[in-house]
Amino acid sequence: MLEVLVINCLDDNYSYLIRDKKTNTVGVIDPSEFKAVNSKIEKTYRKLDFILNTHHHNDHVGGNLELKKKYNSKIICSKLDEKRIPGADIKKNEGDEFLIGETKFQVISVPGHTLGHIAFYSENSKIIFTGDTIFSLGCGRIFEGTHLQMLNSVEKIMKLPKSTLVYCGHEYTKKNGEFCLSIDETNIKLKERIKNVDNKLKKNLPSIPITIGEELETNIFFRFEDNKVKNKLKMNNASKLEVFTKLRNLKDQF
Repeated sequence: MLEVLVINCLDDNYSYLIRDKKTNTVGVIDPSEFKAVNSKIEKTYRKLDFILNTHHHNDHVGGNLELKKKYNSKIICSKLDEKRIPGADIKKNEGDEFLIGETKFQVISVPGHTLGHIAFYSENSKIIFTGDTIFSLGCGRIFEGTHLQMLNSVEKIMKLPKSTLVYCGHEYTKKNGEFCLSIDETNIKLKERIKNVDNKLKKNLPSIPITIGEELETNIFFRFEDNKVKNKLKMNNASKLEVFTKLRNLKDQF
């Protein structure tokens, strides 16, 4: 069984401390900075066996080298990103599996935000760490990839079981919700979710994790084939790639 602790880093980043309860094996997902992550480790498990990086951006790898030095951790990353991930040890490709204790993870290639971006999925624990590919009520900006790559990556995640918990890289939910509502303005479940998010944020609680099921109902970037969304965009006869591209471009300007 996997335990997940949320760590607030930098301005709006999330890192995640994970522990396989049976073996007490500890890892961290995307350590943005040393100070916040180390503080959480010292207050909890006082060890760190693995560092898992979804992609190479500094706000996801900023704590790599100091944490590795202090705890003698092994760093797991994409084979495509090995030269851009500080301290990379274990390089993985699409479909590869590895263990954190007795918790099995599968690597899912999700290019778009960056070309080497990966997600870490545990089927048994019903958890996925998506980095900057999928956010609560949103998806990542496209810096290195193409809209088609990002669409394909989003669709991979959409197909996971609806009960899967999604842990993403940033607290962007409020702004993302405003954008979703600007397009999907009659979506009652979206309106209810935005209220719930506002209540959490007012209490200084994270809006994550969320489930794939929630995202399918409310995340505009999961709803590119919905007729109401297409009608709002005046793209009734457009392909899903055209609709997705339009949504991403609109969000970039929102």
